[in-house]
Amino acid sequence: MPELPDIAIYLERLDALIGRQPLEQLHVLNPFILRSVDPTPAELSGRVVTGFRRIGKRIVIEVDGDMFIVIHLMIAGRLKWRDGGGKLARGHNLAAFDFPAGRLLLTEAGSSRRASIHLARGVDALAQFDRGGIEPLDATLEEFAQRVRIENHTLKRSLTDPRLFSGIGNAYSDEILHRARLSPIAHSTKLTDDEIKRLFQATRTTLIEWTDRTRAEVGDGFPEKVTAFREGMAVHGRFGEPCPDCGSPVQRIRYASNETNYCARCQTGGRLLADRALSRLLGKDWPRSIDEVE
Repeated sequence: MPELPDIAIYLERLDALIGRQPLEQLHVLNPFILRSVDPTPAELSGRVVTGFRRIGKRIVIEVDGDMFIVIHLMIAGRLKWRDGGGKLARGHNLAAFDFPAGRLLLTEAGSSRRASIHLARGVDALAQFDRGGIEPLDATLEEFAQRVRIENHTLKRSLTDPRLFSGIGNAYSDEILHRARLSPIAHSTKLTDDEIKRLFQATRTTLIEWTDRTRAEVGDGFPEKVTAFREGMAVHGRFGEPCPDCGSPVQRIRYASNETNYCARCQTGGRLLADRALSRLLGKDWPRSIDEVE
């Protein structure tokens, strides 16, 4: 799922390509993608794009008349830019936005169809999409600490809870926790002031670093290869590969369709965290420390 660094670059490039341009037509190629119809797609035709904003992991395109297009890409949704128009194939293409400069496509791989478009009239209607999380790059240390400690959760859950923090998901939470040298299952209310400060600094550094890196990679183009598994990540998506800091194999915790990656030597004092699937299967044979693995 695209997270804060990816959404930030999407917005920057959209502003450069379609900012202050009229939306000629919104094509709805799969009716499931459109979750609200006030205003209707037809009402948006001819309206000029006046701005952009991010709400959590949602992309918001503002058009004149106090109307908003709210796009949630979920896990497999992506935006594609095409310089021309032409015939629209269905399949992975769920919607298309035509502008004088070109066409913006909303695509989704697979068949789950979880991506969505909401059309909203007025800022009051837009407010329903705000889950309440604070912006991690705008928060002070004190505001950040208050959010971390407001409820007792694992750090992994706290960082990815949209009611607490805006725009952080599975991938960058792994990277943040590795940089902070903190366990993903450490309890948020038990962190020391020093650990909170490390987490705060790691959050800012990680998100800024990856936003800058993505911006440099995209340049004057469009982010066509948005993925949760990025070359250069320390632990996310790197199960079994060496940690770039200590060389120990990266570990994982699997649950449902998600996976948390971490370095046992750097983050948990060498202790292996139970994998809900594999540790139950192995029982007493499950290794307890990274030393038993290496």
